[in-house]
Amino acid sequence: MCGIVGAIANRNVVPMLVEGLRRLEYRGYDSAGIAVINEKINRVRRIGRVAEMEAAANAEGLTGSLGIGHTRWATHGGVTEPNAHPHVSGDLIAVVHNGIIENHDEKRNELQALGYQFESQTDTEVIAHLVLHHYKKLKNLYEAVCAAVHELIGAYAIAVVALDDPDEMIVARMGCPLLIGLGEGENFIASDVSAVLSSTRRVIYMEEGDVAIVRRDGVVIHDRAGRLVEPKIHLSDVSLASLELGPYSHYMQKEIHEQPKAIADTVEPVLAEGFSPELFGAEGKAVLSQVEGVKILACGTSFYAASVARYWIEDIAGIPCTVEIASEYRYRKAVADPKHLIVTISQSGETLDTMEALKYAKSLGHEATLSICNVQESAIPRASRLVFFTRAGAEIGVASTKAFTTQLVALFVLTVTLAKLRGRLSADQEAAYLDALRHLPGSVQYALNLEPQIQLWAERFGAKNHALFLGRGVHYPIAQEGALKLKEISYIHAEAYPAGELKHGPLALVDAEMPVVVIAPKDSLLEKVKSNMQEVRARGGELFVFADLDSHFSDSEIVHVIRTPRHAGVLSPIVHAIPVQLLAYHAALQKGTDVDKPRNLAKSVTVE
Repeated sequence: MCGIVGAIANRNVVPMLVEGLRRLEYRGYDSAGIAVINEKINRVRRIGRVAEMEAAANAEGLTGSLGIGHTRWATHGGVTEPNAHPHVSGDLIAVVHNGIIENHDEKRNELQALGYQFESQTDTEVIAHLVLHHYKKLKNLYEAVCAAVHELIGAYAIAVVALDDPDEMIVARMGCPLLIGLGEGENFIASDVSAVLSSTRRVIYMEEGDVAIVRRDGVVIHDRAGRLVEPKIHLSDVSLASLELGPYSHYMQKEIHEQPKAIADTVEPVLAEGFSPELFGAEGKAVLSQVEGVKILACGTSFYAASVARYWIEDIAGIPCTVEIASEYRYRKAVADPKHLIVTISQSGETLDTMEALKYAKSLGHEATLSICNVQESAIPRASRLVFFTRAGAEIGVASTKAFTTQLVALFVLTVTLAKLRGRLSADQEAAYLDALRHLPGSVQYALNLEPQIQLWAERFGAKNHALFLGRGVHYPIAQEGALKLKEISYIHAEAYPAGELKHGPLALVDAEMPVVVIAPKDSLLEKVKSNMQEVRARGGELFVFADLDSHFSDSEIVHVIRTPRHAGVLSPIVHAIPVQLLAYHAALQKGTDVDKPRNLAKSVTVE
């Protein structure tokens, strides 16, 4: 959601800014713009794609050695060019901003009373005028930005340039990610490392409250207390190749097919070390051996991964587990149990609601915290005592796929590790679980090979506007995930229910126009699921059943069956996640929607 780039160099930075914004397109946006210093602040903004903004910049011959750029996802104010970033104040200050300023109305009123005129409906323009207000008094851009951010309440990552200071850019962050890329005689800033990889792999991840001066020949960073910071320089291991589409039509398709490798990479250290608490950090054994319960906090797809883990943890580890939507947990009066492990799950590690939920849990006295994340050096892992990094690689598509399955792997490893520490895991059982993980990438590949059959199903979904997904037990969250995938990229309204709940209301919706997707592996609940399917058939509903190779289902005119590999046992939810992802992808192609950039959605949700 929203993206920031910036560059200061001894060459024209416009191509770098445009390339950086292209790399950030996956985050979701509805307008784009850049501003450069070249005798005056020259700015180009356009509604729509980066390509349209680039064409306008080229038409105007835009050049400059200092500049900032932004892709905006509308929050305050509609999708209009005046609301697009960068925002300018007095033709002297230009600002780009990610996040939400909660006290923007109050500050807007104060600034209007001082004579500042607003051209947009955004909270960001407040920052531009506020910085200029202080800059006029302090005559120092760094000090002006520091003074401005001390008046702001909310989350932000900002980059500021001034016409009178063409040799520096000031950046600050609180609650939203921002990094600095280090070059030779040139430096860069961005909200995501992908935006700077074409220029440098050496990056500094800014901490909460940091304010930095970025010049061509160096960077100076101060923390929120104004103390000089000795930054830690990281060498990014993200490759440009991993950000390219290659032979695929969409990033979502690419990432679905990358899952065997992503899972294999994630389980590699587990197969090497066994279910060791040290997989979660140096304090792993000390923390996990004291755990008497687990509370998992997550949003969206990660919440459904957590919901699967609840079944695993209570069944295998034998300890209570609760799962909460992070945005709900952070605003209720929760009863804390310090003996419970707080687990936060976030692909990006920057999900604002999840981060704030973690802070809230810690304020209640929870010291045992674990983050499951796909991005090194992101905020949530840094705020957690223990960490398990999935190895999914860069995930560009808004609809999460390989991040979801690798999160499930991480949660399964946590489950078995807790069971082992509690003396509930025999040597034979541990060996069996390791063997299951070893064979999991192959089972996932088998499921991927079903794509042609699933594609035929998707053709029948192209004319549908609604769908039901059913599952039972540990597969119910997979039904929920399937419904989420279908609605977020195809815009088909889809709902998921535990199959046993069908007769308690949702059955009223079933008719010949309501396809019903059933997750029906050969487990202990299979016969119950078959009974629920009979209820659908009796009402003329059309069934689309994902079964196992060794399940006994018969196809008919209104019952369609696709068989995944032989039942994968405890890891079956991971295997069954693949066909529902493929169904959503191909249904979206039938609908003609933008698969990688679904409307109204963003990849990294860093605002409420």
